[in-house]
Amino acid sequence: MEHAEASPFKRSPLGLDETSEEEYSSLSTLLQQFASIPTIDKAWTFKSTSGSQCMFSMSQPNLFANKNRRYILSSYISKGSTNGVSFQWAAFPIEMPSGSIMVPSPSGSKLLVVRNPEKDSPTKFEIWGPSRVEKEFHVSPSVHGSVYSDGWFEGISWNDDETFIAYIAEEPAPSKPVFTNSGYKKGNSSDKECGSWKGQGDWEEDWGETYPGKREPAIFVINVNSGEVHPVEGIKRLSVGQVVWAPTSKGLQHYLVFVGWPSDTRKFGIKYCYNRPCALYAVRAPFSKSEDHQSETNAIEEASPVKLTQRISSALFPRLSPDRKALVFLSAKSSVDSWVHSATQSLHRIDWIIDRKPSPDADIVDVVPVVMCPEDGCFPGLYSVNFLSKPWLSDGYTMIVSSVWGSTEVILSVNVLSGKVSRISPGNSSFSWSLLALDGDNIIAFCSSPSDIPEIKYSSIVGTSSAEVLASWQDITSPIYRCSEKVTSLLSSRQSSSIKIPVKDISENLTAGLQSQFFLGASKPYEAIFVSSKCKSHDLCDPLIVVLHGGPHFITLSSFSKSLAFLCSIGYSLLIVNYRGSLGFGGEALQSLPGKIGSQDVKDVLAAIDHVIDMGLADPSKINVLGGSHGGFLTTHLIGQAPDKFAAAATRNPVCSLPLMVGTTDIPDWCYAETFGHLGKSMFTEAPSSEHLAVFHSKSPISHISKVKTPILFLLGAKDLRAPICTGLQYARALKEKGTEVKVLLFPEDNHAIDRPQSDFESFLNIGVWFKKHCK
Repeated sequence: MEHAEASPFKRSPLGLDETSEEEYSSLSTLLQQFASIPTIDKAWTFKSTSGSQCMFSMSQPNLFANKNRRYILSSYISKGSTNGVSFQWAAFPIEMPSGSIMVPSPSGSKLLVVRNPEKDSPTKFEIWGPSRVEKEFHVSPSVHGSVYSDGWFEGISWNDDETFIAYIAEEPAPSKPVFTNSGYKKGNSSDKECGSWKGQGDWEEDWGETYPGKREPAIFVINVNSGEVHPVEGIKRLSVGQVVWAPTSKGLQHYLVFVGWPSDTRKFGIKYCYNRPCALYAVRAPFSKSEDHQSETNAIEEASPVKLTQRISSALFPRLSPDRKALVFLSAKSSVDSWVHSATQSLHRIDWIIDRKPSPDADIVDVVPVVMCPEDGCFPGLYSVNFLSKPWLSDGYTMIVSSVWGSTEVILSVNVLSGKVSRISPGNSSFSWSLLALDGDNIIAFCSSPSDIPEIKYSSIVGTSSAEVLASWQDITSPIYRCSEKVTSLLSSRQSSSIKIPVKDISENLTAGLQSQFFLGASKPYEAIFVSSKCKSHDLCDPLIVVLHGGPHFITLSSFSKSLAFLCSIGYSLLIVNYRGSLGFGGEALQSLPGKIGSQDVKDVLAAIDHVIDMGLADPSKINVLGGSHGGFLTTHLIGQAPDKFAAAATRNPVCSLPLMVGTTDIPDWCYAETFGHLGKSMFTEAPSSEHLAVFHSKSPISHISKVKTPILFLLGAKDLRAPICTGLQYARALKEKGTEVKVLLFPEDNHAIDRPQSDFESFLNIGVWFKKHCK
């Protein structure tokens, strides 16, 4: 008798039916091709006898390892006799280990490579020459922990003669109580001592989102020749970062300039938040020796840091001019003073005298002030400025920076003596331009749009004067952004443009409580970026995804995004709305939103949707909405306030309930500032009253939940401290209770950004499948 072999029972993954699984399979193949496109993180240039070389640091998702693969690609810059430039690329990139940091020396003859430890291993410092490792030092965890590489506290600085390096690292771990079978053990104990275990000790407050488990940042200096490491003494009640060496005359004491944030008060979350008070300080470097014998009191005073920016509430990213006579820094005083997390920035200068001790009485010169209400087409102020470590042209007083101008990123020149600001990326370009490095008086950058992958550009400065800096841009052939034929073909059929959206019901602004000084800026048009197919099929519009950024004081730029390009490539148009309150449009428009969240921003989005419908660019029956963080706040507001408008919605780590968020987030001050506007700062309390909680509820999406009928997908990071998952889960459960279609994906190891490679991939794959299911 023959035995029939039982075929295994085929089951689809949880939450997928057979149709969705087929969609899942085809879209995942395409998304992998988009995900594999690398990203340039930074670049450096080096001078040699034969010309210049450029080194590009890049990252690429490694989905199997769930980490970003990091590598270096080098190129020789060849300049022809007719001002032509070509890049001669290395045959292959070189992979860098995870956790490593690279910083070239001022001359370019040495390269510092820091390899941060795993667990309790030493931190490795390597000094590379042109062909080999010249020095290697291992710094014990009893000296300090990992070197900061977060882009905020982070700071690594070589001194001029390349003998010392100052840097920011975690303080060594504090002692914790040790217990044995007999109870508490007095004195020190080895971590590995048998028969004992460590208690937790006192709780130490951290800086919130992305910083759990990180110890206080502190300044250290390493001797490049001996490997000797010294902490900088005398700094108390400050979290420190962004350290640079101050110029000094030979034989005098050496000083370090750093940014300090008060750490002896309540620590609100600092990630993405420019509204934390901070100042520039100068402190004596630990290897400096005093020329005379000092009393103990004088020695303590000498070691104490000097606050350089007494009269201003914020000072960030210090840079010394090439002649060492000026200290230039960025200020986010508008954010600190108004309590909004990001706002229009300003640029300032302190004239530095190298043969004197740093003084707290130094004059602060305003170089670029805050722009409140720019004229149409004119400079709107500084936003999210990207400062290179060496931002200077050869004249010694012109800085090259990148900033936000409307919905685009632009490259600017700033004369720090006159304050003149010039736009040197093409003024007629709707692409965003990102600054990478300077090669003498030449600029290396890349530009992109939502439908165009980045291209490397090289400019020559063709004219400088007190009035203007002019640049001539050239295309550079590069292997970096090559992508599959499929991706190239799909993107070639897409286009993007910027649309001005007029403000509706301007008169309502004043009657709704908008401060009169913000009326003019808030009445000007805002912008949306529209991405669509280059040709319509039988005059039919593709279904639309409305894309909403977080913040709310942030911006979605007209630059390439792999995730959004993927959504666009599977048959959707995108309407990316930079509603009033976004960066890049002047201080008045930005400051008009606090106190009006859930109303002004919601109306702006609805007006933008109606505008493209009236233009014949969108089908009103095929509209979806996608947003994260404050964009998720808007997404869940929109499906409640306009319940018949949207076919489907998707949201990443949304803010759904302000009463729940205010007691659980790392930024409860945000809840007050955005809910109560300019009154929020004085009203703030850690114990909100019932009246405050009632106002929070009235401003929250959950107050409109009874009207919601749109199917919605939630993507939540379980370790999110900014918009804790409890608000999203509460909203999702309430929708399920009333029978609305809801899907939730929870990522156990992700925080607010949900940017771990596998999580980001699965998020946007599910977003694509969700919209395909509900709105083709």
